[in-house]
Amino acid sequence: MSNPLIEALSRPSLFDHPVDSFELIETHISWVLLTGPYAYKIKKPVDFGFLNFTSLEARKTYCEAEVELNRRLAPNIYDCVLPLYGTAEAPSFNPGGEPFEYLVRMHQFPKGQLLSQLQERGELSLEQIDQLGKILADFHASIEVAAPDSDYGTPDQVMAPISQNFEQVRPLLGEDTQALRQLELLQGWAEDSFQRLHPLLTQRKEQGFIRACHGDVHLGNITLFNDQVTLFDCIEFNESFRWTDTCADIAFLIMDLEARGEPQLANHCLNRYLEISGDYQSLALLSFYKAYRAMVRAKVSLFMMQGADEAGREALLREYHKYAELAESYTCVPFRFAAITHGLSGSGKSTASSKLIDGLRIIRVRSDVERKRLFGLAPDASSDSELNANIYTPEASQRTYDHLTQLCTEILGYGFSVVVDATYLKQQQRQQIHDAVEELGVPFLILSCEAELDNIRQWIRERAAQGGDPSEANLDVLEQQLKSSEPLTEQERLYRKLVKTDDKDSVDSLVARIHQRFE
Repeated sequence: MSNPLIEALSRPSLFDHPVDSFELIETHISWVLLTGPYAYKIKKPVDFGFLNFTSLEARKTYCEAEVELNRRLAPNIYDCVLPLYGTAEAPSFNPGGEPFEYLVRMHQFPKGQLLSQLQERGELSLEQIDQLGKILADFHASIEVAAPDSDYGTPDQVMAPISQNFEQVRPLLGEDTQALRQLELLQGWAEDSFQRLHPLLTQRKEQGFIRACHGDVHLGNITLFNDQVTLFDCIEFNESFRWTDTCADIAFLIMDLEARGEPQLANHCLNRYLEISGDYQSLALLSFYKAYRAMVRAKVSLFMMQGADEAGREALLREYHKYAELAESYTCVPFRFAAITHGLSGSGKSTASSKLIDGLRIIRVRSDVERKRLFGLAPDASSDSELNANIYTPEASQRTYDHLTQLCTEILGYGFSVVVDATYLKQQQRQQIHDAVEELGVPFLILSCEAELDNIRQWIRERAAQGGDPSEANLDVLEQQLKSSEPLTEQERLYRKLVKTDDKDSVDSLVARIHQRFE
């Protein structure tokens, strides 16, 4: 080890606990020494403009902030801040004189449990990603909102680090004319997008979406700790990076999954987050923030090149280009379409719409979730409603379907395809959303979900027994629907896709059939 402090700390006798072994992890801003029971993090005395750790007092302050802030999401990992006495060559944890350095002590989690490592081994599951989406949505709902008179989240404050990114990257590209040209185009797109989104950024500030976020949500900062998905290592060194739009947090995570070649997991996480948070408006900002986050990662790759050997520099340069190309992909206008499900309660509509999330860049809106949200209920809460009462009156249903139409057109306007998961058993309900989509000039599909009636009844009973599903439809609701549902018209059958939900092949082939429809 070339660092005298790190070398001196690699002695078991210094610690008040058993040491299994020593392992050093180095980033551009810190050293982390792994000992087995604990990990010790030391901040490098560096100044990158967006952070400044050059003074001992600053390092102490940011160590304390790191522990306090990370205990919000990882209370079982972050232990304490420890002062170091003596000298770099002969450090001691025993008090004596003035401290010359400070460390963050963390409980060390098992090796190989970072979600980035799970992903590399092909072991990252949809269940873990769904947990992550929920954790982040719940976290955003609970954290402090920025004061209305603060600079945090104002349009100019949002744009400042984005502009700084480009200015910091440009001199590091040397005379690479192609990379410089790409950077110029990306900066132009960011500036044009900023002007277009300026009113929305102002609105987000007014609506309280600027909060004390994590600020660095990617798979390398998420682990399994005691078998629980746990986010750690939030931004503590720059409050303007942490006090940001909640959209910027989820955008970093989605970008990271996409950068790792996991679009399915990215789409699942995004849909889970939106379903819980209800913040569909954030989709308007998602590409803007994803491109920013991609360029942050690209910049870090260039920073890490300083001091690397030739092979390391080449690898980091490839990483820069990967992230820059990803940022460029976010500037493209995607193809969009809208779909609704159609079928009896319990007929497998959510199963069918889940297949679309698996295979397409699409946002799902569920009527069962949105109905409850309209009436102030959590998705898994019981409304204690009887048939045709409380939140299931005809008036409440009309309000729900009006809301679904509005959400559908908004999401399409944000540049995303959308599937609305609802029964749509009334022709007027189907016509309402069809007309709204047609007005936008977007293709429209009806996914008719059918199954044997005995299977539907069994699925409803099983769903009720398992609990936890937003749907409250029971067998009485099913019987009423059988009497009152209105069949598809001849015109509607022209843009219908039949899904036999008790036929695995019919469900599994749905995405391929939709692709064929639009080829």
